[in-house]
Amino acid sequence: MAKVVEMKEVSFAYERRLILDRIELAVEAGDFFGVIGPNGGGKTTLLRLILGSLEPVRGTVRLFAHPPQKTSRLVGYVPQSGNFKKDFPVSVLEVVLMGRMLPGKLFPCYSAADHSAAQAALEAVGLQELAKAKFGELSGGQKQRTLIARALVADPQLLILDEPTANLDHRAEQEIYTLLKALNQKVTIIAVSHDLGFVSSYVNKVAYLNRNLVLHPPGKISPASVAELYQRVAEGAEQRVTSDESGVVKR
Repeated sequence: MAKVVEMKEVSFAYERRLILDRIELAVEAGDFFGVIGPNGGGKTTLLRLILGSLEPVRGTVRLFAHPPQKTSRLVGYVPQSGNFKKDFPVSVLEVVLMGRMLPGKLFPCYSAADHSAAQAALEAVGLQELAKAKFGELSGGQKQRTLIARALVADPQLLILDEPTANLDHRAEQEIYTLLKALNQKVTIIAVSHDLGFVSSYVNKVAYLNRNLVLHPPGKISPASVAELYQRVAEGAEQRVTSDESGVVKR
């Protein structure tokens, strides 16, 4: 299978404080790849390296066999939460159309093709009937679906989501999970999550990240095996921190 993401010996630090250490990662076309781990373990940093908004201090990151900055148009990104105030006067359709804006443009000017793509993206997430609704008036699950549609509108080959079900109720979570599973038929997905149930039920590959990245062993992914991975690596990480508390990049 073609590699969508490949990271080799990747390390990253903030002000010499080591955040990621010698990461080895390969995501193949068609994967639904889950990343789990504690807060502060480097999950969002990992995504930013893949997106090309951060540069590693060591190692290489390749996206579709090229540096991430050269292939960013092939990626749709859904951050942890939208940056829209509740009373901001923007419709669902307008939010989705933002995904068609070209870099450097201050004022939007959307073509008929842009509107057609936006409608298709809304249909893909089941929100076509709410195109004219105000974004700020949507439920949490509907807002997340809108942001997923915004990421899909440019027809990406890779969809990256950072905590896609954070702050959603159980029903909305299940709807988002089911949607992502359906979208995975057409697009490769990387999703960061704290929900071990989601990871074990929907993804085909999973890794635990807490400065180091550990892949789930080959074979069936189950709630028990994911929980075991989480506990085993977490205990190992505690021992590592005890023996090496510096966490400082040495050049």
